[in-house]
Amino acid sequence: MNFLRGVMGGPSAGPQPSGADTIQKLCDRVASSTLLDDRRDAVRALKSLSKKYRLEVGIQAMEHLIHVLQTDRSDSEIIGYALDTLYNVISNDLEEEEQEENSAKQVDDLGSQFTEIFIKQQENVTLLLTLVEEFDFHVRWPGVKLLTSLLKQQGPQVQQIILVSPMGVSRLMDLLADSREVIRNDGVLLLQQLTKSNAAIQKIVAFENAFERLLDIITEEGNSDGGIVVEDCLLLLQNLLKNNNSNQNFFKEGSYIQRMKPWFEVGDDNCGWSAQKVTNLHLMLQLVRVLVSPTNPPGATSSCQKAMFHCGLLQQLCTILMATGVPADILTETINTVSEVIRGCQTNQDYFASVNAPSNPPRPAIVVLLMSMVNERQPFVLRCAVLYCFQCFLYKNQKGQGEIVSTLLPSTIDATGNSVSAGQLLCGGLFSTDSLSNWCAAVALAHALQENGTLKEQLLRVQLATSIGNPPVSLLQQCTNILSQGSKVQTRVGLLMLLCTWLSNCSIAVTHFLHNPANVPFLTGQIAENLGEEEQLVQGLCALLLGISIYYNDNSLENYRKEKLKQLIEKRIGRENFIEKLGFISKHELYSRAAQKPQPSFSSPDHMMFDHEFTKLVKELEGVISKAIYKSSEEDKKEEEVKKTLEQHDNIVTHYKKVIREQDQELEELKQRISTLTSQNEQLQATVTQQVSQIQQHKDQYNLLKVQLGKDTQHHNSHGDTLQMNGIQTEEVSKLKEELEEWKNKHELLQGQLKEKDSVIEKLNSSQLEMGATEQSLQTSRFGGLEHSNELQKELEMLRSQLQLQAAEISKLQMENQKLQVMNTAADPMLGDSGAPAAMSSELEARLEQEIKELKSQVKALSEEKESLKQQLDSSTSTVAILQDKNSRLEREVAESKKEQDDLLVLLADQDQKISAQKMKLKDFGVAVSQGMDLGSSWV
Repeated sequence: MNFLRGVMGGPSAGPQPSGADTIQKLCDRVASSTLLDDRRDAVRALKSLSKKYRLEVGIQAMEHLIHVLQTDRSDSEIIGYALDTLYNVISNDLEEEEQEENSAKQVDDLGSQFTEIFIKQQENVTLLLTLVEEFDFHVRWPGVKLLTSLLKQQGPQVQQIILVSPMGVSRLMDLLADSREVIRNDGVLLLQQLTKSNAAIQKIVAFENAFERLLDIITEEGNSDGGIVVEDCLLLLQNLLKNNNSNQNFFKEGSYIQRMKPWFEVGDDNCGWSAQKVTNLHLMLQLVRVLVSPTNPPGATSSCQKAMFHCGLLQQLCTILMATGVPADILTETINTVSEVIRGCQTNQDYFASVNAPSNPPRPAIVVLLMSMVNERQPFVLRCAVLYCFQCFLYKNQKGQGEIVSTLLPSTIDATGNSVSAGQLLCGGLFSTDSLSNWCAAVALAHALQENGTLKEQLLRVQLATSIGNPPVSLLQQCTNILSQGSKVQTRVGLLMLLCTWLSNCSIAVTHFLHNPANVPFLTGQIAENLGEEEQLVQGLCALLLGISIYYNDNSLENYRKEKLKQLIEKRIGRENFIEKLGFISKHELYSRAAQKPQPSFSSPDHMMFDHEFTKLVKELEGVISKAIYKSSEEDKKEEEVKKTLEQHDNIVTHYKKVIREQDQELEELKQRISTLTSQNEQLQATVTQQVSQIQQHKDQYNLLKVQLGKDTQHHNSHGDTLQMNGIQTEEVSKLKEELEEWKNKHELLQGQLKEKDSVIEKLNSSQLEMGATEQSLQTSRFGGLEHSNELQKELEMLRSQLQLQAAEISKLQMENQKLQVMNTAADPMLGDSGAPAAMSSELEARLEQEIKELKSQVKALSEEKESLKQQLDSSTSTVAILQDKNSRLEREVAESKKEQDDLLVLLADQDQKISAQKMKLKDFGVAVSQGMDLGSSWV
C-alpha cells in the first residue's frame, strides 16, 4: 500500500520513479495480486495515469486490462476502471491539448494502432458486446464509449466483427430503450458509427424497430426545438435511409412519413431562431430530400412523394416557404426540398401551382420565387435554389409548361398591367444587365420548352417591344440580336443553350432561325475564329446550334438547304475543325460537373455555365450531328427516302393499330352484350320456373275446390242443389249474426265489469288517503286493500281469459268468412249459364257479399274494442300494482309501529321492576311507602 500511496501522490522519501516504471509496477501488481482490492486499486491508478502516459499504458497494460475484463466480471467497479482506461488509451477525443504540441497525425496513428491491437482478437469485441449488455451504469456506459471509439478508429473491421457476432446488433439496439439518458444518447452516437457505409447493418438496425424508437426520442425532445440529441437522432436516420432502397421502402410502408409532419409546424413568430433549431430543421429537410432524391428508383421516389402530399407534409413545407422571418439557409433548403418533393409528380406540381403568397393582392408562389431569381441582390445560393424549384416544377409537366408559355403569348397577356406574370419575369431576366439573371432566365425558359414541340412552335408567336417607335421583334430574333452584340460569356452561353433547346426536334423553329440572313454568317464567323479558352465554350455551342440547324432542316428555304450549309462549313470552317469545336462542350470541366446531378450546385456564379438537362441534349445530338456533317447529298437523299418509307410504314402500322384498337373495342362491347344477355336469360329462366310452379299450385287449388264442391256441380244439371248450397250459406250467415250478437252482449258485460272495477279502484284510492288517522284504521285498511287487490287480480285473470277466448272466436269467424268467399268464387263459373235461377243466385251472392262485408266491419270493430279493453286492463293492472306498492309500504310502517310499541312495553316492564325493587329497599330501611308512591317522590 505504501507503493500505491506513492503512485497516487503521497509523500515519499528518496528519488521519484519514472512514469514508465510506475506503470510497469502497477501492471505487475494487476497481474500478480491475489486480492481483488489490490487489483482494483492498481487498475484505478492506471486509469489516472492513462491520459498523461497514454503510450506507456497502452503498450504495457492493455493485455492485463483485457485479462481483468475476462476474469473479474463479478466486480463492476474494477470492470468500469478497466474500460475507462482502455477508452483513454484508444480514443483521440481527449488529445486536444496534446494535438497543439504534437502533430495530429501522430495522435490519430496512435489511436488507430491501439485499436488494431485490441480488435486483433475478435473475442475482445465479443467480450465488449457482452459487457455492454450489463445494466450496471459503471459498466455499460464506459463499454458504450469504448465501442464507439473503436468504430471511429477502425470502422469497417469492427462492423464486420459485430455483424458476424450472434445477436451483436440486437444487443446494441437495446441501448435506445435505456431509461438513463446518458447511455441512451451515447447509444445513438454508437449506432451512428456502426451504420456508416454498411447496408447490411443498416437493414438489421431498421428492422430492429429503430425508426419507431428514434422518432419517439425526437418527439420527446421537442422536435425541431430539441437539443443536440435530436441532431444525433436525425444523423442516425440519414445513415439508415441514404442510398438504402430497402430501408426507404420500409420507412414509407411503416407510415413513418406521416410522423415527420409535426417537425415543420413552425409558429407565426419566427424571430430569434436558435442555432440548434436551425441545425435540427436543416437536417430534417435533408432527411425529406433523402426519401425523394432524384437518384432513388423512380417508383420509390414517386410513392414517397404521394405519401408526403396525402399526409400534408408538402403543404407544411409550402407554409414555411411563404412564411416571413425564416433564416436564409433554412429558406434555401426548404426551396430545394419542395423542389424534389414535386419533381415529376403531377399531383404535387398541380398543388404547388395553386399555392399563393400571403400578399395583397395574392400572387402565385411561382411568381414570387421567380422575382427572387431575377433579383441580383438576392443571395446566390437562394437564386440557384429557386431555379432548381422552377426546373422541378416543369419536369415532365406539360400542363405547367403550357401555363408558363401562355403568359408570354399575346392573347393571354394582362393588358391592365396590374399583375406580373411568370413569362414577363423570365423575359425581363433574359434581357437584363445582370449576366446571372440572363443565364437563369434562359435556362428556365428552356425547361418550359423541354420535349414539347407544340410549345416551341407557339413561342415563335411571342413579340417584344424593344423601344418606343420601333416595330416589335420576335423573341427568337431578340435572342440572336443579343448574341451578336457580344455580351458576357455567361449571357451568351445561356442564350445559346436556350436556342439549341428551342430548335432541336422542331423544323419550323429552324426555318424561322435560318430566315434571318444574319444568323448563319454570325455562327460560322464565331466558329472559324481562333479565340482564347474562355471563348472556346461559346464556339462549341455555336457549332452545336449550326449542327441542329442542319440536322433538323426540312429544306424549305432554298438558300439554306442541308447541302448548302454543309458546303458552307466545308469552305469556311472545315469539317474536322467543326467537329473539334463541337467537342469543346463535352470536354469542359463544368460540363462534367453539371452532368452529375439535376440540382444546380456551383461554388461561385462564374462557374454557372451548364444545365443538367442540356448536358443530356448534347450527349444525344453530338454523335448524330457529326454523322450528318460527313454525309453526302446522295446519302441525305437516301436517308430522306428511308425516312419517308419509314413514315409510310409508321402510318400503315398506325392505321392497323387503330383498326385493331377499334376491333378490340367492338369485341369488348360484344362480350359485355353477351354477358348481359346471359344474365337476362338466366333471370327469365328463373321467372319461367317460378311461374310454372305457381301454375301448378293454382291447378292443385282448382282441383281441390272441385272436389269440395262435389261431383254434381260439374254437369250443371241441379238448380235445386245450387239453391240448397246458397241456403246453407244464408244459414251460416244467420248463425254468424247470432254469434256476433252474443259477442256484443259479452262485450257490454265486460265493459260493465270494467266500470265496477274502476269504481272499486277509486274507493281503494280514497280509503288509502284515510289510512293515516290511527293505527287501528291502518290495519283495517291494510287488510281491506289486500282483499280488494286479490279480488281485482282474480277478476283481471278472468277478463284476460275471456278476451283470449273472444280473440280465438273472432279468428275462427274470419277463417269461416274466407272459406265462404272461396266457395263463392268457385261457384261463380258454374252458375254462369243457368238463366233465371242464375240471376237469383247472383242476387243471393251480392247480398251474401254485402253481409260478409258488414261482418268484416263488425269483426274489425270488435278487434278495435278488444285492443281498447286490453289497454284498459293494462291501466287497471298498473293501478293495482301501485296500490300493492302503497299497501306494502303501509305494512312496513305498521310493522315498525308495532316494533316501537313492543320496545315501549319492555321499557315499562323494566321500570316497574326497578320501582318495586326500590320500594322493597325503602321498606327494609323502615320508610313507609304508600301504594301510589313512585320512585321520584320517595327520593324527594
